[in-house]
Amino acid sequence: MKFSGKNVLVTGSSRGIGAEIARTLASFGLKVWVNYRSGATEADALKNDIEASGGTAAVIGFDVSDEAAFVDAIKTIIDSDGELSYLVNNAGITNDKLALRMKTEDFMSVINANLTSTFIGSREFFKTARKKKFGSVVNIASIVGETGNAGQTNYTASKGGVIAMTKSFALEAATSGIRYNIVTPGFISTEMTEVLSDEVKETLNAKIPMSRMGQAREVAEATAFLLSDHASYITGETLKVNGGMNMA
Repeated sequence: MKFSGKNVLVTGSSRGIGAEIARTLASFGLKVWVNYRSGATEADALKNDIEASGGTAAVIGFDVSDEAAFVDAIKTIIDSDGELSYLVNNAGITNDKLALRMKTEDFMSVINANLTSTFIGSREFFKTARKKKFGSVVNIASIVGETGNAGQTNYTASKGGVIAMTKSFALEAATSGIRYNIVTPGFISTEMTEVLSDEVKETLNAKIPMSRMGQAREVAEATAFLLSDHASYITGETLKVNGGMNMA
């Protein structure tokens, strides 16, 4: 994979899909800034793993929903490295409830963590990247942002918003040489899905044309492609990594 920039910030990358994205991008020669909100131990362990494999990484802790903290983090990275070439907005939370039982604060907590934070990161990246007319952003959404999902009104709204918002950023940033794209994972095997019973896993797999859950590595490699020079004429695109669950 070919990259013209030298570093990348991956939010929410101390574990799960974010950690695999960080490992994959480091394997392609990028310096990876590993972000965490509460998983400092996991973030440090990931940094050590990346460096043990010959990569370069740094750890930066902040809450992506805190605008001032996000702005300061990007400044810290640029002060350290002289630039921020790539951004992956991956951090997110869930707070599942049926809509009739969902309080406004339940809704807004997920919107702020998933959608507002992605807006802040995308905007701040645009501000700095337009100075050199180069940069690439991948925002991690979800298949349910395209299809909806019972019990996840807040989460689906946040991820559907990420998809639409990213396309708007792509339109505004294209003449500045900055690309914005989206990856929408389907059911991916992570620590969260490992706790599911075999029966539940079988039910889920039956709904997937490829008859299996995806691997975090498969999401990471799709993300790396969209960030890379190999996708230099792709912007505003949604890359579905879902085993064929949503082909529309």
